[in-house]
Amino acid sequence: MRFDFSTAAHIVFGPGTLAEVGELAAGLGRRPLVVTGADRLRATPLLEVLAGEDLHAVVFSVPGEPGIETIDAGARVAQEEACDQVIAIGGGAAIDTGKAIAALMTNEGQLIDHLEIIGKAEPLRMRPAPFTAIPTTAGTGAEVTRNSVITSTEHHVKVSLRSPLLMARVVVVDPLLTHGLPPAITATTGLDALTQLLEAFVCSRANPLTDGFCREGLARAGRSLRRAFSDGDDASAREDMSLAGLLSGMALANAGLGAVHGIAAPLGGMFPVPHGAVCAALLPGVVEMNLRALAERAPHNPAISRYREAASLLGSPQDDLAGWLRQLTADLGIPPLGAFGVDRKHLAHLADRAARTSSIKANPIELTRDELIEAVRAAL
Repeated sequence: MRFDFSTAAHIVFGPGTLAEVGELAAGLGRRPLVVTGADRLRATPLLEVLAGEDLHAVVFSVPGEPGIETIDAGARVAQEEACDQVIAIGGGAAIDTGKAIAALMTNEGQLIDHLEIIGKAEPLRMRPAPFTAIPTTAGTGAEVTRNSVITSTEHHVKVSLRSPLLMARVVVVDPLLTHGLPPAITATTGLDALTQLLEAFVCSRANPLTDGFCREGLARAGRSLRRAFSDGDDASAREDMSLAGLLSGMALANAGLGAVHGIAAPLGGMFPVPHGAVCAALLPGVVEMNLRALAERAPHNPAISRYREAASLLGSPQDDLAGWLRQLTADLGIPPLGAFGVDRKHLAHLADRAARTSSIKANPIELTRDELIEAVRAAL
C-alpha cells in the first residue's frame, strides 16, 4: 500500500461561514481580485463582508466555463489593479478561473505553456498568489482539487492546468449559498458530486483515506440529492450535498476518477454541454459497462464488491445500481446527450480521445474501444 494525500491548507464548513471570509482574507492581502460567475450580484454579500474589513476588492466576472482568453483577461485585470490575492465565489467555472489567474499572477510565461495536451505542460515554478475558494454550488469539488479545467475553443478540448501548488490557501463552504440554486443546477452539480464519489471509490487508485470520504459522501448524496432537488430550501439536504461535493473533490484529487470523466473531457470540449449534465448522462451506461467487463475479464477484482457497497450506501439494490442511477437521472430531468448535438457519428472519435485522457487511467478495468462506444451510445 502506498498513497499520498494533500488538500487545502484551511477548510471552513458550515451555515453562515461566509461572514468569516473578511477576517481570513485580511490575513492574505489588502486588494483581492474577486472572481465571480456570470451573475456578479451573487457576490454582493461577499463584497460587503470584505468591505467590513476595509479590503478594496476588484470584481472580475466569468461568462461561462473558463477559456484561455478569459483567464488571460483576468490576469491582466489583477496586474493592472495591483491585486495581491484572489477570491473565487461561484461554481466550478469561477473557482477554476480563480485558480489559474492566481497562478499567472506569480509565474512567467503564457498560460498555454503550462497546459496539458495542447501546451508544454511546464510546471509552475512559483507559488500562486493567495487563493480562497467559496463554492456556491454543491458538486464540482473544485475548491479542493489541484487542477484547473480550461476550455480551448481553438482545439475543441478541455485540458488541465495541474500542479500541487494550485491548492487553495482557504476554502469556505457555506451551504446557505446553495439555497438559491434552481433545480436543474442542483441536479447536474449534485450528480457530478455523486459521480466523483463513485468513481473515486471504485477506481484503481482508491486508498483508505479517500474511501472514508467516499463512503460518507455517497451516503449523504443518496439520502439528500432528491430532497435538495425537490425543495431547494431544505437546509439539512443542502448541507448534506455541500459536504458531499467537498468530499468528492478531496477524494478525486487524491485517488482519481474513471471512464465517465475520461469521456466527459473530450465531449465537453466538442459540444456546449455543462460538465455535470455530461457526467450524469454517462454514469448509468459506464457503470453497467464496467460491471459487465469486470464480470467477464476480472471476476475477482475488488471493484465489484465496491460497486455493491456503493449501491447500499446510495440506497440502491445491490444488483441493479445502473438501473437505479438511470431512474435517478430521469427523475432529476437530465437530458440525453443527443439533446446537445451528440450523434452516433461522433462515438468512435470520442472513444479514441477518451482513451488518452488521464481520468480513464484509473478506471477499475481497461475498457475496449467498442465498450467505450457502447457506453456513450447508452447516453444518447
